[in-house]
Amino acid sequence: MANTSIWIISLLTIAAIIVRPYKLNEAIWAIAGALALLLSGLIFPYDAVKGILKGTDVYFFLTGMMLLAETCRQQKLFDWLASSAVRLSRGSPRKLFLLVYVTGVIVTIFLSNDATAVVLTPAVAAATKKATIKKPLPFLFICAFIANAASFVLPISNPANLVIYQSHVPSLTQWLAQYSLPSALSIVITFILLRYLQKNELKEFIHFENLQPKLNAGAKTSLIGIGFTSVVLLVCSAMHIQLGLPTLITGIITSAVVMLLERKDPLPVIKGISWSVLLLVAGLFVIVEGLSKTGAMQQLSSFLQKSVGESETYAVWISGLITAYGCNVLNNLPAGLIMGSAVASQHFPEIIKRAVLIGTDLGPNLSVTGSLATILWLAVLRREGYEITGWQFFKLGVVVMSITLLIVLASLLVN
Repeated sequence: MANTSIWIISLLTIAAIIVRPYKLNEAIWAIAGALALLLSGLIFPYDAVKGILKGTDVYFFLTGMMLLAETCRQQKLFDWLASSAVRLSRGSPRKLFLLVYVTGVIVTIFLSNDATAVVLTPAVAAATKKATIKKPLPFLFICAFIANAASFVLPISNPANLVIYQSHVPSLTQWLAQYSLPSALSIVITFILLRYLQKNELKEFIHFENLQPKLNAGAKTSLIGIGFTSVVLLVCSAMHIQLGLPTLITGIITSAVVMLLERKDPLPVIKGISWSVLLLVAGLFVIVEGLSKTGAMQQLSSFLQKSVGESETYAVWISGLITAYGCNVLNNLPAGLIMGSAVASQHFPEIIKRAVLIGTDLGPNLSVTGSLATILWLAVLRREGYEITGWQFFKLGVVVMSITLLIVLASLLVN
């Protein structure tokens, strides 16, 4: 009975995070679900604290990235990037589509998928408005799809990568050897499919004459800070150092330097950060800790172990597909935690962990429920005055994600 109650509360919590009843912030529902488990006695305070502490490195990572991203936003670095892309397109919507996509790839790889959702999305929205583009959705969809499709190029590209590997993140050399081909395929195939499915929306001439992008001193300093952060994180990854604290430190240093040089008040940057994201993630960690009490992870681990015994190829497909589609039911952080814990509990082949990570990162491109980055993307769009329905996203995602996932998982078997 207790196990059933835990599952009911957990699923209702995830549903509330997705649907947002009464338009309340997602974090409120995550915390409410965690408190429901705690106050009903289904988990003990020790379990809740244990679950929250498991996310420490993720909290540091997100805080550092959000601080860096908000500093860049305040200095209008991403507005400059988006406006420059519009001007470079020379009026061609197809060329602009490619330029925005490439920008999204770069931001995702070196700043994480959440930064792409939080910072690049409003910049693209602003640029399309200035250019009076009548059909901006193809360009806005890029920010969501590439945030997931490019999120396993590097360990730093997605907080979910840290969740799955936890304290055992492969070295940078190992990571690139394992994920370079799958990442390249994911990025290229997602582009081709996304571009093809929206070809009829990319026909109008784009007015770019009224855009005069300028890169101010603060934006230049922020850009240097991004480069510095990327180098630090790559070095840490190569040295098997957890990425959360270095990300936080470099984010603080970059923001402080920009604020001092520009003689700006840091309060607007601090206020601009979506701190509720940390509460959302903490609540999800508690939910997953509750689910671990049901024996679900042990059962899942046994099922995958049996699959490996039958056929490693079969196990790759099963683990990748279950994770990918499960992300759209549970969200990728809980799904990644569950699957990551399942494959960590026994000696699974490395290829199974790779399939799980790819499913966790790429799977969310099916629906708006899939990842934290997509939820943040929707929130940003609402703030910019755009309402995109789950059905609009799903019509693209069911084709783009499904085909891309099958090809990328297949690449694991030949890589």
